[in-house]
Amino acid sequence: MLKMSLIAAGLALTLAGGAGAADKPVLNVYTYDSFASEWGPGPAVKKAFEAVCGCNLKFTTAGDGAALLARVELEGARSSADVVLGLDTSLTAKAAATGLFATVKDGRKTDLPGGWNDPLFLPFDWGYFAFVYDKAKLKTVPHSFADLAAAPKSLKIVIEDPRSSTPGLGLLLWVKKAYGTRAPEIWAGLAPHILTVTKGWSAAYGMFLKGEADMVLSYTTSPAYHRIAENDDSKAFARFSEGHYMQIEVMGQLAKAPHPALAARFLAFMQSDKVQSIIPTTNWMYPAILPKSGLPDGFDAALPAKDALIYRPDEAQAVRAAALEEWRTALSK
Repeated sequence: MLKMSLIAAGLALTLAGGAGAADKPVLNVYTYDSFASEWGPGPAVKKAFEAVCGCNLKFTTAGDGAALLARVELEGARSSADVVLGLDTSLTAKAAATGLFATVKDGRKTDLPGGWNDPLFLPFDWGYFAFVYDKAKLKTVPHSFADLAAAPKSLKIVIEDPRSSTPGLGLLLWVKKAYGTRAPEIWAGLAPHILTVTKGWSAAYGMFLKGEADMVLSYTTSPAYHRIAENDDSKAFARFSEGHYMQIEVMGQLAKAPHPALAARFLAFMQSDKVQSIIPTTNWMYPAILPKSGLPDGFDAALPAKDALIYRPDEAQAVRAAALEEWRTALSK
Protein backbone atom coordinates (compact mmCIF):
# COMPACT_ATOMS: atom_id res chain seq x y z
CA MET A 1 0.00 0.00 0.00
CA LEU A 2 2.83 2.35 0.89
CA LYS A 3 4.42 1.68 -2.50
CA MET A 4 1.14 2.41 -4.28
CA SER A 5 0.70 5.58 -2.22
CA LEU A 6 4.16 6.79 -3.22
CA ILE A 7 3.38 6.07 -6.87
CA ALA A 8 0.09 7.94 -6.61
CA ALA A 9 1.80 10.87 -4.90
CA GLY A 10 4.48 10.95 -7.59
CA LEU A 11 1.83 10.88 -10.30
CA ALA A 12 -0.01 13.76 -8.67
CA LEU A 13 3.18 15.81 -8.50
CA THR A 14 3.93 15.04 -12.14
CA LEU A 15 0.46 16.10 -13.21
CA ALA A 16 0.66 19.23 -11.09
CA GLY A 17 4.04 20.08 -12.61
CA GLY A 18 2.68 19.51 -16.09
CA ALA A 19 -0.31 21.71 -15.36
CA GLY A 20 2.00 24.46 -14.09
CA ALA A 21 4.12 24.30 -17.24
CA ALA A 22 1.03 24.31 -19.40
CA ASP A 23 -0.25 27.41 -17.60
CA LYS A 24 2.79 29.42 -18.65
CA PRO A 25 2.16 31.77 -21.59
CA VAL A 26 4.05 30.93 -24.77
CA LEU A 27 5.73 33.87 -26.48
CA ASN A 28 5.98 33.05 -30.19
CA VAL A 29 8.89 34.76 -31.95
CA TYR A 30 9.22 34.41 -35.70
CA THR A 31 12.87 34.50 -36.73
CA TYR A 32 15.30 33.23 -39.35
CA ASP A 33 16.87 29.78 -39.34
CA SER A 34 20.40 30.59 -38.22
CA PHE A 35 19.25 32.74 -35.27
CA ALA A 36 17.37 29.82 -33.71
CA SER A 37 19.96 27.16 -34.63
CA GLU A 38 22.00 25.42 -31.94
CA TRP A 39 25.04 27.55 -32.85
CA GLY A 40 23.06 30.81 -33.05
CA PRO A 41 21.91 33.19 -30.29
CA GLY A 42 18.51 31.49 -29.96
CA PRO A 43 19.30 28.85 -27.30
CA ALA A 44 21.10 31.32 -25.01
CA VAL A 45 18.37 33.96 -25.46
CA LYS A 46 15.66 31.38 -24.75
CA LYS A 47 17.34 30.16 -21.55
CA ALA A 48 18.03 33.65 -20.24
CA PHE A 49 14.56 35.05 -21.03
CA GLU A 50 12.67 32.06 -19.64
CA ALA A 51 14.64 32.46 -16.40
CA VAL A 52 13.04 35.87 -15.81
CA CYS A 53 9.77 35.98 -17.78
CA GLY A 54 7.63 33.23 -16.23
CA CYS A 55 6.89 32.08 -19.77
CA ASN A 56 7.97 29.67 -22.47
CA LEU A 57 9.79 31.21 -25.43
CA LYS A 58 9.12 29.58 -28.78
CA PHE A 59 11.12 30.35 -31.91
CA THR A 60 9.30 29.70 -35.19
CA THR A 61 11.67 29.79 -38.15
CA ALA A 62 10.91 30.75 -41.74
CA GLY A 63 14.12 30.79 -43.75
CA ASP A 64 15.75 34.23 -43.97
CA GLY A 65 14.38 37.70 -43.28
CA ALA A 66 12.54 38.20 -46.56
CA ALA A 67 10.78 34.86 -46.07
CA LEU A 68 9.78 35.99 -42.57
CA LEU A 69 7.99 39.03 -43.92
CA ALA A 70 6.31 36.98 -46.64
CA ARG A 71 4.94 34.60 -44.00
CA VAL A 72 3.66 37.44 -41.83
CA GLU A 73 1.99 39.07 -44.84
CA LEU A 74 0.35 35.77 -45.78
CA GLU A 75 -0.99 35.15 -42.28
CA GLY A 76 -2.07 38.73 -41.73
CA ALA A 77 -3.99 39.60 -38.57
CA ARG A 78 -4.56 35.89 -37.82
CA SER A 79 -0.83 35.26 -37.24
CA SER A 80 0.02 33.55 -33.96
CA ALA A 81 3.32 35.44 -33.73
CA ASP A 82 4.00 37.97 -30.99
CA VAL A 83 7.33 39.24 -32.31
CA VAL A 84 9.11 39.18 -35.67
CA LEU A 85 12.89 39.22 -35.26
CA GLY A 86 15.22 39.35 -38.26
CA LEU A 87 13.89 41.85 -40.78
CA ASP A 88 16.28 44.59 -41.87
CA THR A 89 16.02 48.12 -43.17
CA SER A 90 15.66 46.93 -46.75
CA LEU A 91 12.28 45.50 -45.68
CA THR A 92 11.01 47.77 -42.90
CA ALA A 93 9.17 50.18 -45.21
CA LYS A 94 7.33 47.26 -46.81
CA ALA A 95 6.65 45.76 -43.37
CA ALA A 96 5.30 49.07 -42.06
CA ALA A 97 2.94 49.35 -45.05
CA THR A 98 1.21 46.10 -44.04
CA GLY A 99 -0.22 47.77 -40.93
CA LEU A 100 0.51 44.58 -38.99
CA PHE A 101 3.11 46.03 -36.60
CA ALA A 102 2.56 47.91 -33.37
CA THR A 103 4.30 51.08 -32.26
CA VAL A 104 7.16 50.17 -29.94
CA LYS A 105 8.51 51.98 -26.92
CA ASP A 106 11.74 53.85 -27.48
CA GLY A 107 14.65 51.47 -27.11
CA ARG A 108 18.03 52.16 -25.59
CA LYS A 109 20.39 54.57 -27.33
CA THR A 110 22.24 52.56 -29.95
CA ASP A 111 25.80 52.60 -31.19
CA LEU A 112 24.73 52.29 -34.82
CA PRO A 113 26.49 54.56 -37.30
CA GLY A 114 23.93 57.31 -37.87
CA GLY A 115 21.84 56.42 -34.82
CA TRP A 116 18.30 55.02 -34.93
CA ASN A 117 14.78 56.41 -35.19
CA ASP A 118 11.83 54.20 -36.16
CA PRO A 119 8.41 54.01 -34.48
CA LEU A 120 7.80 50.33 -35.31
CA PHE A 121 11.15 48.54 -35.11
CA LEU A 122 14.14 48.29 -32.80
CA PRO A 123 17.62 47.16 -33.90
CA PHE A 124 19.41 44.26 -32.24
CA ASP A 125 22.53 43.95 -34.43
CA TRP A 126 24.17 45.18 -37.60
CA GLY A 127 26.98 44.43 -40.03
CA TYR A 128 28.35 44.81 -43.55
CA PHE A 129 27.80 42.45 -46.46
CA ALA A 130 30.95 41.08 -48.06
CA PHE A 131 32.28 38.22 -50.16
CA VAL A 132 34.16 35.73 -47.99
CA TYR A 133 36.92 33.49 -49.35
CA ASP A 134 39.55 30.99 -48.26
CA LYS A 135 43.00 32.63 -48.23
CA ALA A 136 44.73 29.34 -48.99
CA LYS A 137 42.62 28.65 -52.08
CA LEU A 138 41.95 32.03 -53.73
CA LYS A 139 45.19 33.75 -54.60
CA THR A 140 43.93 36.59 -56.80
CA VAL A 141 41.26 38.35 -54.77
CA PRO A 142 38.87 40.81 -56.44
CA HIS A 143 38.64 44.14 -54.65
CA SER A 144 35.63 45.59 -56.44
CA PHE A 145 32.58 44.41 -58.35
CA ALA A 146 34.42 45.39 -61.52
CA ASP A 147 37.33 43.13 -60.53
CA LEU A 148 34.93 40.28 -59.82
CA ALA A 149 33.16 40.71 -63.14
CA ALA A 150 36.51 40.74 -64.98
CA ALA A 151 37.89 37.68 -63.16
CA PRO A 152 38.36 34.36 -65.04
CA LYS A 153 35.02 32.60 -65.48
CA SER A 154 36.38 29.72 -63.43
CA LEU A 155 36.00 31.90 -60.30
CA LYS A 156 32.61 30.96 -58.87
CA ILE A 157 30.50 32.62 -56.22
CA VAL A 158 27.37 31.58 -54.32
CA ILE A 159 24.74 34.21 -53.55
CA GLU A 160 21.32 34.19 -51.90
CA ASP A 161 17.93 34.80 -53.50
CA PRO A 162 16.79 38.41 -52.90
CA ARG A 163 13.16 37.28 -52.86
CA SER A 164 13.65 35.10 -49.77
CA SER A 165 16.90 36.28 -48.19
CA THR A 166 17.97 39.58 -46.67
CA PRO A 167 21.64 39.05 -47.71
CA GLY A 168 20.42 38.41 -51.25
CA LEU A 169 18.37 41.60 -51.22
CA GLY A 170 21.29 43.41 -49.62
CA LEU A 171 23.50 42.45 -52.55
CA LEU A 172 21.01 43.96 -55.00
CA LEU A 173 20.93 47.19 -53.02
CA TRP A 174 24.73 47.17 -52.67
CA VAL A 175 25.20 47.01 -56.45
CA LYS A 176 22.45 49.58 -57.03
CA LYS A 177 23.82 52.00 -54.43
CA ALA A 178 27.37 51.70 -55.74
CA TYR A 179 26.61 51.87 -59.47
CA GLY A 180 23.16 53.39 -59.98
CA THR A 181 22.22 53.24 -63.66
CA ARG A 182 25.30 51.08 -64.36
CA ALA A 183 23.94 48.27 -62.18
CA PRO A 184 22.68 46.19 -65.16
CA GLU A 185 26.19 46.30 -66.64
CA ILE A 186 27.69 45.03 -63.38
CA TRP A 187 25.15 42.22 -63.12
CA ALA A 188 25.88 41.17 -66.68
CA GLY A 189 29.54 40.81 -65.69
CA LEU A 190 28.76 38.96 -62.45
CA ALA A 191 26.26 36.48 -63.92
CA PRO A 192 28.84 34.04 -65.42
CA HIS A 193 30.50 33.74 -61.99
CA ILE A 194 27.34 32.79 -60.10
CA LEU A 195 27.44 29.06 -59.43
CA THR A 196 23.99 29.03 -57.87
CA VAL A 197 21.46 31.09 -55.95
CA THR A 198 20.29 29.62 -52.65
CA LYS A 199 17.12 30.39 -50.70
CA GLY A 200 19.05 31.55 -47.65
CA TRP A 201 22.40 32.29 -46.06
CA SER A 202 22.87 28.93 -44.32
CA ALA A 203 22.70 26.95 -47.55
CA ALA A 204 25.04 29.34 -49.37
CA TYR A 205 27.65 29.37 -46.63
CA GLY A 206 27.47 25.59 -46.32
CA MET A 207 28.27 25.21 -50.01
CA PHE A 208 31.25 27.52 -49.64
CA LEU A 209 32.60 25.57 -46.65
CA LYS A 210 32.33 22.36 -48.67
CA GLY A 211 34.57 23.91 -51.32
CA GLU A 212 31.88 24.15 -53.98
CA ALA A 213 32.55 27.85 -54.65
CA ASP A 214 35.47 30.26 -54.33
CA MET A 215 33.50 33.01 -52.62
CA VAL A 216 30.17 33.40 -50.82
CA LEU A 217 28.03 36.42 -50.06
CA SER A 218 28.19 36.81 -46.30
CA TYR A 219 29.50 39.43 -43.87
CA THR A 220 32.76 41.20 -42.98
CA THR A 221 32.39 39.57 -39.55
CA SER A 222 32.14 35.99 -40.84
CA PRO A 223 35.92 35.34 -40.66
CA ALA A 224 35.76 36.19 -36.93
CA TYR A 225 33.66 33.08 -36.40
CA HIS A 226 36.33 30.82 -37.83
CA ARG A 227 39.07 32.70 -35.97
CA ILE A 228 37.35 32.67 -32.54
CA ALA A 229 35.21 29.54 -32.57
CA GLU A 230 37.48 27.27 -34.63
CA ASN A 231 40.94 28.82 -34.17
CA ASP A 232 41.05 28.98 -37.97
CA ASP A 233 42.45 32.09 -39.64
CA SER A 234 42.07 30.81 -43.20
CA LYS A 235 38.96 32.87 -44.08
CA ALA A 236 38.86 36.54 -45.02
CA PHE A 237 36.52 38.99 -46.71
CA ALA A 238 37.33 40.87 -49.90
CA ARG A 239 37.45 44.59 -49.16
CA PHE A 240 35.68 46.35 -52.03
CA SER A 241 36.72 49.82 -53.15
CA GLU A 242 33.09 50.81 -53.74
CA GLY A 243 32.37 50.35 -50.03
CA HIS A 244 30.15 47.76 -48.33
CA TYR A 245 26.39 47.77 -47.89
CA MET A 246 25.28 48.00 -44.28
CA GLN A 247 22.62 45.74 -42.80
CA ILE A 248 20.71 46.69 -39.66
CA GLU A 249 18.64 43.78 -38.29
CA VAL A 250 15.49 44.70 -36.43
CA MET A 251 12.62 43.30 -34.41
CA GLY A 252 9.01 44.37 -34.10
CA GLN A 253 5.86 43.49 -32.19
CA LEU A 254 2.75 42.51 -34.09
CA ALA A 255 -0.28 44.70 -33.46
CA LYS A 256 -2.40 41.60 -32.80
CA ALA A 257 0.23 39.90 -30.62
CA PRO A 258 -1.45 37.39 -28.27
CA HIS A 259 0.88 38.53 -25.44
CA PRO A 260 1.59 42.24 -26.02
CA ALA A 261 3.13 43.01 -22.59
CA LEU A 262 5.39 39.98 -22.80
CA ALA A 263 6.35 40.89 -26.38
CA ALA A 264 7.36 44.39 -25.30
CA ARG A 265 9.40 42.90 -22.46
CA PHE A 266 11.19 40.62 -24.92
CA LEU A 267 12.12 43.52 -27.21
CA ALA A 268 13.68 45.34 -24.27
CA PHE A 269 15.45 42.15 -23.20
CA MET A 270 17.01 41.78 -26.66
CA GLN A 271 18.63 45.20 -26.22
CA SER A 272 19.90 44.39 -22.72
CA ASP A 273 23.61 44.13 -22.00
CA LYS A 274 23.14 40.41 -21.33
CA VAL A 275 21.92 39.70 -24.85
CA GLN A 276 23.98 42.31 -26.66
CA SER A 277 27.14 40.81 -25.17
CA ILE A 278 26.41 37.39 -26.73
CA ILE A 279 25.51 38.70 -30.22
CA PRO A 280 29.11 38.98 -31.52
CA THR A 281 30.02 35.33 -30.84
CA THR A 282 26.65 33.72 -31.61
CA ASN A 283 25.13 35.76 -34.45
CA TRP A 284 28.56 37.00 -35.57
CA MET A 285 27.38 40.55 -36.09
CA TYR A 286 28.03 43.85 -34.33
CA PRO A 287 25.69 44.45 -31.37
CA ALA A 288 23.32 47.39 -31.76
CA ILE A 289 24.45 48.58 -28.33
CA LEU A 290 28.09 48.00 -27.45
CA PRO A 291 28.17 45.89 -24.28
CA LYS A 292 30.12 46.98 -21.22
CA SER A 293 32.67 44.27 -21.96
CA GLY A 294 33.27 45.61 -25.48
CA LEU A 295 33.86 43.38 -28.50
CA PRO A 296 35.58 40.03 -27.90
CA ASP A 297 39.22 39.46 -28.75
CA GLY A 298 39.61 38.47 -32.38
CA PHE A 299 36.47 40.33 -33.46
CA ASP A 300 37.45 42.93 -36.05
CA ALA A 301 36.49 46.55 -35.61
CA ALA A 302 33.83 47.90 -37.95
CA LEU A 303 34.79 49.45 -41.27
CA PRO A 304 35.25 53.22 -41.26
CA ALA A 305 32.10 55.23 -41.86
CA LYS A 306 33.29 56.30 -45.33
CA ASP A 307 32.98 52.66 -46.48
CA ALA A 308 29.34 52.31 -45.36
CA LEU A 309 26.66 52.23 -48.05
CA ILE A 310 22.98 52.18 -47.16
CA TYR A 311 19.61 53.36 -48.44
CA ARG A 312 16.98 54.78 -46.13
CA PRO A 313 14.10 52.28 -45.73
CA ASP A 314 11.84 54.30 -48.06
CA GLU A 315 14.61 54.56 -50.64
CA ALA A 316 15.28 50.82 -50.44
CA GLN A 317 11.61 50.15 -51.05
CA ALA A 318 11.58 52.56 -54.00
CA VAL A 319 14.53 50.97 -55.84
CA ARG A 320 13.82 47.34 -54.89
CA ALA A 321 11.62 46.41 -57.88
CA ALA A 322 14.00 47.89 -60.45
CA ALA A 323 17.04 46.28 -58.81
CA LEU A 324 15.29 42.92 -58.73
CA GLU A 325 14.39 43.16 -62.42
CA GLU A 326 17.99 44.03 -63.33
CA TRP A 327 19.17 40.94 -61.42
CA ARG A 328 16.55 38.67 -63.04
CA THR A 329 17.39 39.93 -66.51
CA ALA A 330 21.12 39.33 -66.08
CA LEU A 331 20.70 35.82 -64.68
CA SER A 332 18.20 34.78 -67.36
CA LYS A 333 20.60 35.36 -70.25
